[in-house]
Amino acid sequence: MNRAVFAAVVGNVFEFYDFVIYSTAAALVFGRLFFPAADPALASALASGSFFAGFLSRPAGALLFGTLGDRFGRKLVMVATLAMMGGATFGIAFLPTYGQAGLWAPCALLALRLLQGIAAGGEWGGSILMAVESAPREKRGLFGAWSQSGIGLAFVLANLIFYLAQQLPAETFDSWGWRIPFLASAPIFAVGLFIRSKVRESRDFAESAHANQPLRELARTQPRQMVAAAGLRLAEMGGSYLMNNFSLAYGVMVGVSAHLLLLGVVISMLADSVLMLFFGWLSDRIGRRRVYFAGIVAMALSIYPALILIAGNSPAGIFAALLLTNGLCHAAMVGVQPSMLTELFPVRVRSSGLATAQAVSAVLAGAVPVAALALFHQTRSPAMIALLFGGIAMISAVSLLLARPVDDPAPL
Repeated sequence: MNRAVFAAVVGNVFEFYDFVIYSTAAALVFGRLFFPAADPALASALASGSFFAGFLSRPAGALLFGTLGDRFGRKLVMVATLAMMGGATFGIAFLPTYGQAGLWAPCALLALRLLQGIAAGGEWGGSILMAVESAPREKRGLFGAWSQSGIGLAFVLANLIFYLAQQLPAETFDSWGWRIPFLASAPIFAVGLFIRSKVRESRDFAESAHANQPLRELARTQPRQMVAAAGLRLAEMGGSYLMNNFSLAYGVMVGVSAHLLLLGVVISMLADSVLMLFFGWLSDRIGRRRVYFAGIVAMALSIYPALILIAGNSPAGIFAALLLTNGLCHAAMVGVQPSMLTELFPVRVRSSGLATAQAVSAVLAGAVPVAALALFHQTRSPAMIALLFGGIAMISAVSLLLARPVDDPAPL
């Protein structure tokens, strides 16, 4: 059990490190290096669009790896997705820029980003199932939250490395310094792959009957759960991408130092990684729904004041904004998700169910920073961004009412 949880945590750190550094690079540097345009805002929008492209390819990864996970096991998915993500990320480090290769540069970048999306489409479900399905029933919330803490630590590691790389002179950073975080993925990937290759299969999967056509069975028997699971993730993912992707571009546009914003993200995601364990534990005591609903409401109420604090360009205000949204509100949702979503589906179709829900919600949530950026360019109003997220939060709240756990040991 401990080995399974450790493999999920460490693997998620390495898997999502790769994904996060692309997000950070798209917000800070890819616009001018791969998508130069007369209007810097257009270049930034194109770079954000390339980030979103990875979400469009996630459904393909969900269909592939979700099926493999239900037919052949969670371990296979964990190893395969990490190998794909690591290879794509390391390849980005060697890409020529637009100034060196013209249109071939953004095309190659987009191709590798699509591979990242395919890998991410299968990774999340496989890793949390390994942790939750190996945990005691009464501690699923806590053990599931441990698997998610790896994602929080990935944000910390990725943004910290980018923060250090940005200490280079601007010309040096644009020339080769931006490649450092991508090159650093190689040893990280090797360690993660070794650890995941040594883990045993999850207990629930090993003891259950396996579905021959899990996607067909899932669509026939669990349509309501699929819709509810996808909707549940929107507030968590949308809020996270707003505060970890859009906020970087937004902050720079209103005159905030990118260094300060990156440091704020690092500190807030470190707090997120710790507090999500508390909220996972709390969900074992008082129920998943109560904790998750509190997280949805708190995030919806926090977006506007957080953006105002960031625009104030005060270090204390920026850190407070990111700690409130990432460290507290996001932690309340993401810490409960693994156990809550696992308990929505029977074992034989869980991998497909989680992968499908994750892919659908990722496509929708991945558009949030792009939509927020376009909306802010048009209105220059953080209130409109808050209203955008308010609509997303409503979808997740309704989905929470629709969700019906098939295996829930915690009180509601």
